[in-house]
Amino acid sequence: MNAARSRTRLAVVGSVAAGSVLLLSGSAFAHVSVQPEGAAAKGGYAVVDFKVPNERDNAKTVKVEVNFPADHPLASVMPQPVPGWNVEVTKSKLDKPLTVHGKQINEAVTKVTWSGGTIEAGQFQKFPLSIGSLPSDTDQLVFKALQTYDNNEVVRWIQEPQKGQPEPANPAPTLKLTAAAAGGDDDDAAPAANASATGKKTDAASSSDTDTTARVLGVVGIVVGIAGVAFGVFAGRRRSA
Repeated sequence: MNAARSRTRLAVVGSVAAGSVLLLSGSAFAHVSVQPEGAAAKGGYAVVDFKVPNERDNAKTVKVEVNFPADHPLASVMPQPVPGWNVEVTKSKLDKPLTVHGKQINEAVTKVTWSGGTIEAGQFQKFPLSIGSLPSDTDQLVFKALQTYDNNEVVRWIQEPQKGQPEPANPAPTLKLTAAAAGGDDDDAAPAANASATGKKTDAASSSDTDTTARVLGVVGIVVGIAGVAFGVFAGRRRSA
C-alpha cells in the first residue's frame, strides 16, 4: 500500500510539473517574433521570418501589420509570397535621405501588412521578408506589430524589451544584428552565400558517394568471405569422405 501510494504521489507531482513547464513555455513563446534565415549582419542584407502564432481558441488571425523602425529606415524590403495572403508594402518620405550604394534614397518602407488569409487556433504562420541594407550603428531592430482576429480583437505587440528587465507582456519583435562581415561588398554577400551553400552541397554529395562506395565494397567483402568459408567447409567434408 505504501509503495502504491508513493507511486501515485510521484505521478501526480510529475503531471503537475509537466503542466507547469508547458504553461511556462507557452507564455514564453506565444507571441509575434522575428528571426533571420542565417545571419543578419550589420551593413548587409537578410531574409527574416515574422512568426505569428494564434493565441485564441475561439478566433482566427486575419491580419498582421508590421511597422518598421523610423530611426533606422530600410531602403529595400521585398516580401515573399505567402499562399492565401495578400501583402501591402507602405512607403513614406524620409526626413533625411539615405545614401545606399552611391544612390540617394528619399523614401523607405514604414509598414508591411498581410491580410486575406487566416491562422487557425493552435497554428502559426511565417511571413518572410528580404530586408536591407541593415544599419551599422545599432545592435538590434525593433518592429512593432499588430495582430487582428476575426472577432475584431487587436493585440498590439509594441513593448520594447529592456536590458536587465523581465520580458514585457506584449513584446515587440526584435531582430538581433551580428557584426559586419570582414571585407567584401554588400552586393557580393548573396552570391558569396550561394557559393558557400553550393560548396557545402558538393562536399556533402562527394561525402555521400564515398560512403556509398565504402558500404558496397564492405558488403562485397563480406559475401566473398562467407563464400570462402563455405567452400573450405565443403572441401573439408569431401576430403573426409
